[in-house]
Amino acid sequence: MEQAIGYIRVSTDQQADEGVSLAAQRDRLAAYATLQGLQLVEIIEDAGISGTVPLAQRDGGKALLDALQSHQAKHIVAMKLDRLFRDAADALTQTRQWDKDSVSLHLIDVGGQSINTSSAMGRMFLTMMAGFAELERNLISERTTTALRHKKRNGQVYNHLPLGYKAEDGKMVAVNDELLIIAEIKAMRKDGLSLHKIADELNGRGIIGKRGGKFYASTIKAICDNDLHKEAA
Repeated sequence: MEQAIGYIRVSTDQQADEGVSLAAQRDRLAAYATLQGLQLVEIIEDAGISGTVPLAQRDGGKALLDALQSHQAKHIVAMKLDRLFRDAADALTQTRQWDKDSVSLHLIDVGGQSINTSSAMGRMFLTMMAGFAELERNLISERTTTALRHKKRNGQVYNHLPLGYKAEDGKMVAVNDELLIIAEIKAMRKDGLSLHKIADELNGRGIIGKRGGKFYASTIKAICDNDLHKEAA
């Protein structure tokens, strides 16, 4: 029997603590390996790790890559492509290297079917899947950006309330005292003060930020860049 290493991942700490999703993935990987005549020598997990973290920067992901580099197995088994990779470029670069090393990637759940990259057809499907997955992420990002822009234009509450506004019945209502702070920030910026110096000036005078904390250079930059504050002068 050829040896395989399984990889499982969940994104949130809650999923990791409950272990439901991890256990389900383990069972599916074990059943698939038996069906394919593979010896599943190990299942490596990343619990509470976002898929946006590159594989090599996850504890489990690094362990997987190290195991493959030391030739402990010639097969990788995972539930879905997004358990392993953050984007198409990451997926295609890594799987191309695995092809060179004669390592096959098996994905159990691809629209109800399974694929593996040991065949030309499997590699083609993987390339298509990676591209479509990235397209879907980009479309979600565009829709989110459009929705936020619409809310800001129409004075609706979005995400965390920015300095200068409070929420009333789902609408953003101006807070004059905070708008005066924004105007002062804009004036100091126009006079050539750096972001750090502006933050130090406000903190030195005991002025408190929106959520009760200090001002930082990043806070000042966000205020200056926010189109809601373009009117303040």
